[in-house]
Amino acid sequence: MSFEVDIGYSSQRGPREVNEDFAGAVHAPKGEEARGLIAAIADGVSTGGRGLEAAQTTVMGLLGDYFATPDTWEPTAALDRLIGAQNAWLADHNRRGHGGGAALTTLTALVLHGQSYTLAHVGDTRAWRVRQDGEPAAPLTQDHAFDHPDLRSRLTRAIGLDDQVRVDYVQGDVRVGDCFVLSSDGVHGVLKPQHLAALALQGRAAEASDALVRAALAAGTRDNATALVIRVTGLDARQLDDELGDVRRLAPPPVLKVGETLDGYVVTAVVADTGVHLLYQARDQVTRRLVALKTLHPNRASDPQERAMLAHEAWLGLRVSTRDDSGFVRVHERAPDASALYTVFDWHGGRTLEQMRKTQPRGAVAEVAAAAIEIVRALGRLHRHGVVHRDIKPGNLHLGDDGRWRILDLGVALSGREGEAQRELHAGTPSYINPEQWEGQGADAGSDLFAIGVTLYQWLAGRLPYGEIEPYQGARYRRDPVALSRIRPDVPIWLDHLVCKAVARDPRQRFETAEEMLLALERGAARPVSAPSATPLIHRDPAALYKIALAISVVLNALLAFWLLFLPR
Repeated sequence: MSFEVDIGYSSQRGPREVNEDFAGAVHAPKGEEARGLIAAIADGVSTGGRGLEAAQTTVMGLLGDYFATPDTWEPTAALDRLIGAQNAWLADHNRRGHGGGAALTTLTALVLHGQSYTLAHVGDTRAWRVRQDGEPAAPLTQDHAFDHPDLRSRLTRAIGLDDQVRVDYVQGDVRVGDCFVLSSDGVHGVLKPQHLAALALQGRAAEASDALVRAALAAGTRDNATALVIRVTGLDARQLDDELGDVRRLAPPPVLKVGETLDGYVVTAVVADTGVHLLYQARDQVTRRLVALKTLHPNRASDPQERAMLAHEAWLGLRVSTRDDSGFVRVHERAPDASALYTVFDWHGGRTLEQMRKTQPRGAVAEVAAAAIEIVRALGRLHRHGVVHRDIKPGNLHLGDDGRWRILDLGVALSGREGEAQRELHAGTPSYINPEQWEGQGADAGSDLFAIGVTLYQWLAGRLPYGEIEPYQGARYRRDPVALSRIRPDVPIWLDHLVCKAVARDPRQRFETAEEMLLALERGAARPVSAPSATPLIHRDPAALYKIALAISVVLNALLAFWLLFLPR
């Protein structure tokens, strides 16, 4: 379901001569719909009639610039930067006395993203959340005003009041049916929470906002009355912020045994225990379908980096596994009332390539070629999402009972949204890592293509192209791989050339994109790729010339010494 809202807005000046309230809402631009929407309300305060200017510029500046911030920024970071800039401008304007009188404003901003909300608040405007389940309405914000009855209109915080402004932030979850109300004090100052909640749920959002303002006027409000009503009618897929919120809120479950239940899932088998992660097979008590549950081992439960990586993997899985034929295992959205931190995957019977090779080290040529097309096509989808897997190997390629190949384990993948610790992690299995990473370069899409090439070579030849690589080895790539057709005469020349091109020592001779490699696989013998040229010795071993020169020098010096010592003069 896509992210959908029903928005209503109403504002009246009431008994005041000028309406200094201002509010608005903006959706994310086309192509960035996953960033949700931002709404804001401001109540201008002034001694010279410039409160509307302060409220209007604050709201319009925030709405206009929020989606111009990098999408990698947390909502709180983007809001803090923008609100701080507006406050500094307004405070400087007031200090210089332009136009006469100080212009201040309150501000309450709401960002809805994925299945979470983020609130930024300064002053005495308010945000409310009303739910259909009868949960009592309560403000999500706290007024920044004096408590004394005679001073309630005096603010302790406002935009433009001081050079620095302290902003309150609140975050929480969003459900379908949630109703958010942003109100000025002309509304909530005269309406009781129960009455406000009842009016907010009447009719459509536009009708509810009108009802709130009319009720405030009828109750004798002495201020401008403004209400912005936002009803959530559809949620987007969970975003990384939602997953990271669960990381902060939830703890991994204890080690589960067969027969135990976790949030409606009955454990049917313990599949793997790596010391970092636990993987269970479980059955959904409602649908009766088998699923896989992945969580952290209790020994690593308090590791913030491991928790963040699990959240990142869950978010990536939701992003890339939108279809059954995506080439990845589908991820289920965690229930809002989940009691523990875990990720739910579809369960697929079958075997990984690593398990298959234990009984059959070499695969049939036709089987390998067909599988390669599926795997590379899935890898191309991943790269189009801007994601690098970083750990392609036989253990992460799975052939399901339904005959489909899938890529497993996005735990160390790079998306641009991962934490710094994950980004700096030297991930991957040494024998499948391309030479450039050992020389200090970072992983990229080419790294995954090289790993696919190594996997295909190993599957066909029964051995690795460069042998078993260990991290401590200094001389890892001193020779070019032996041609597959010399190891297995039944491997066609086109496939031999294709795999050797994928694992070439020189990155300039390899495939540049997954689409290029996929096209070569689909064309096969019809339009074969050329075999990569032999890598010059100087590239395979930059010190080789020095070694050869040293050897020649030693031999010449030995001959010279022999001539001087033993031959007659």
